Amino acid sequence: MPRPARFSSSRYLGDKRTQTVYDVDVDDPAVASAIDELVTSEQFASFAPDTLAEARNRGYRPHPSIGRAVDAG
Repeated sequence: MPRPARFSSSRYLGDKRTQTVYDVDVDDPAVASAIDELVTSEQFASFAPDTLAEARNRGYRPHPSIGRAVDAG
């Protein structure tokens, strides 16, 4: 899926409402739909540095799709 235009250089976006972080590079229609809804709601966060570790440091939990992508890769 293409990255949201405002975050073309970001890999991880977090949902402030659920404290869940999504990997926008995961090729999953459900994740794409969730990210589209998240960007529309404007309730998201990006992380600097753009790493999963930084998202975890801020209290965000990885979406299950991140684990599946790591397992498949």
